[in-house]
Amino acid sequence: MKIFPLTLVPNDTRIDFMRMRWVSMGIAALLFVASVATIAINGFNYALDFTGGTVVEVRFDRAASVDGVRERLASAGYDGAQVQSFGSGTDLLVRLQPRDGQTTTDANNRTAQDVLAAASTPDNQAHLLRTEFVGPQVGAELARNGLYAALFVVVGFLIYIGFRFELKFAVVATLTTLFDVLLVAAFFSLTGREFDLTVLAGLLSVMGFSINDTIVVFDRVRENFRSLRVEPLEVMNRSINQTLSRTIITSVVFFLSVLALYLYGGGSLEGLALSQMIGAVVGTLSSIFIACPLLTVGPLKVTKQDLLPKAKDEAALARRP
Repeated sequence: MKIFPLTLVPNDTRIDFMRMRWVSMGIAALLFVASVATIAINGFNYALDFTGGTVVEVRFDRAASVDGVRERLASAGYDGAQVQSFGSGTDLLVRLQPRDGQTTTDANNRTAQDVLAAASTPDNQAHLLRTEFVGPQVGAELARNGLYAALFVVVGFLIYIGFRFELKFAVVATLTTLFDVLLVAAFFSLTGREFDLTVLAGLLSVMGFSINDTIVVFDRVRENFRSLRVEPLEVMNRSINQTLSRTIITSVVFFLSVLALYLYGGGSLEGLALSQMIGAVVGTLSSIFIACPLLTVGPLKVTKQDLLPKAKDEAALARRP
């Protein structure tokens, strides 16, 4: 594929990916075990979206810097406070854990006064609009809804790919996608970064990006199985090489757009952008080095008989050049 005068990946590329399939699957297995162990040992540093905390709404005399308010709150002892603008440019919403861990009305009021004192500057005073405590039951409901969303996506993948391709493709695509999401989640567990709703949204988008990359490769695998008289390993190799340029270009464009969000989107979107950047890298590698190799082992092994054209496809295939 060419971009202006640039040929990103030569059209006649013949990289023998399948020769490395046992190494790539072995590395994937080690990463899987390490990711599961990391999450089991460290857990996640859940943000206020899941744990509950105090919500304080303030209004400034003039527009205030979200990052500046966040830094002043951290200096006052409220590390991890979530600050975002809403309404007009002078209104900010602050979510944080009380320093004393108490949830009484008096503790909430003290926290609100601390926020006012830390957020205000001599030339831009903050005024309290509202304060309340959001209990952990709300966070538990959000976590449950996020799990339901992930299960809905996975089941949707299985149904769609099972009808569109073949059941073995559906199982492999789902396993590859879950592997990508697991690695991204393990990164947040290992580094101790806050796991909030934006990170959860990032994980769901990683699932969509990963399955899209995998389906493109699988579509070419199916076409080549039906049209080429070569061994299955050669079919896999050609399919990966033929889609390699498209896969890399799509991933690079996606990564650069998310990198801009990470650099300029502010602290509230950092988790979303970071999860998507890691997911772009992991999803690209898995669609190349893991998805097709899995179609050559055990009960997931795909043969030409599995992909013989159905009667309804024969007319369309006959019309192809």
